Formats: sequence, structure tokens, C-alpha cells
Amino acid sequence: MPFKIDLHTHSFFSSDGVSSPEDMVAAAREKGLHGFAITDHNTCEAVTYFLEKGFIREDGSAVDNFLIIPGVEVTTAEGHLLCIGATLPYLKGRPAREVCDLIHERGGLAIPPHPYDLFRAGIRFSTLEKLPVDAIEVFNAATTLRRYNRYAFKYAQLRGLPMTAASDAHHAAAIGTAYTILNTDELSVRSVLSQIVKGTELNQKYLTPRDSVRKTWNNWLRLRRRKTHQSPNDSAKL
Repeated sequence: MPFKIDLHTHSFFSSDGVSSPEDMVAAAREKGLHGFAITDHNTCEAVTYFLEKGFIREDGSAVDNFLIIPGVEVTTAEGHLLCIGATLPYLKGRPAREVCDLIHERGGLAIPPHPYDLFRAGIRFSTLEKLPVDAIEVFNAATTLRRYNRYAFKYAQLRGLPMTAASDAHHAAAIGTAYTILNTDELSVRSVLSQIVKGTELNQKYLTPRDSVRKTWNNWLRLRRRKTHQSPNDSAKL
């Protein structure tokens, strides 16, 4: 059966997300998705929240025919890297290879999001070549320039890697703008991860201008808050 899964989303637990986990689930269901991966920046707090509220089961099975996949988007030393299907400790600033290895140790998939995007910390070709990644996000609905998606698609083809598409939603209304279609018999974390590496279909649609502006605004507010709350000593650490 084909399941529609958005493999890259952010809640208000993320530094630049604005929507509650409940609003995300409601929006995803309304759009006809069968689930999504929660991949907040450098934190798995939303995963814990979903577990406590009963939206995620420890065995990785769906809840009320809807699957929330644990994950995180790590800001590695070389750029952003998605962990899909597992949780991680705080790893911001660690080498991408080290993060890849830990993802695999925990049973997850390592998927670089928006690679080549010069404005959004995409992992560059020279680093990608050395990483044991499991798939490539070749369509990001929020990419800065559309040619970055084309570059990622061509790279995945050349390397023979599975491909994914995702919304990179930072507010509930954007969830499901783009998503990955997985043909599997069971809606569970294990089955989804297994199918990703076997092959997928992609639903490719870009954010609307309104959603793009909203995402940019959220990013600006995040940076403003960071500067406002940053002490002189904190600045020296960055």
C-alpha cells in the first residue's frame, strides 16, 4: 500500500518552528498524509512529548493509523544531517561522519537535507562523497533556489542513492507540501525505514510564496532572539 510520509518537519521545540505537535498532526491528517518524521533542530524534545502524549509507540507502530517517526536534524560541523527513525543526544558541531556513525548505531537512517543549498547549511559535495549516507533529500519544498534540488537529484542518481522529498515545514500549514510515497505492507517505523532504502516515489511541490515568507520571518526572529539573549561570553564560544 502506498503511504504518504513527510520526512522533514519542525515543531515549536525547534529553534525556528512555531507550531505545536498537536497542530502538526491535525494539519498532516487533514492533508491526507499517513505520517511524518519529526526532525527538530538539534533536539528530540518533541519525540519525548509525542511519546508522553501517546502519539508515538515504543515499538514503532502507528497510532490510529498515523505514524510519527522519531528523528532530529543535526547541525554538524559540515552542515545539516537528518537522522530518521532514531533519537540522538545533543551533537551540534560534531563531525558529520561521527554523527552518521551514531545514527547507524541507533538503527536510524542518515539523510542529508537540502544539500548544496548555500544559504541553509547544506552539506557540500566534497563532504557528501565521504559520508555513508542512506539516502539523499533531493526535493526540499523550502529550498532557497530550485536548482539546488536539481543538483541533489543528479548527485543521488550518480551515486545510486535512494531519494526523498519533504516539506521542511516550520509551521503546521506547510506540512505535506512535499512528501515521500512509500509502498509497504505495514505502517511502522521499521517498514518505512526499510522501504526508504529500497526505493521511493516523490511528491514534489514548492511552498507557496506566503509560506516561504513566513519561514523566512521565523528564521529572522530566531536569529534576533539568539542575539538578544547572547552574552559577550556566549559570542566568544560561537
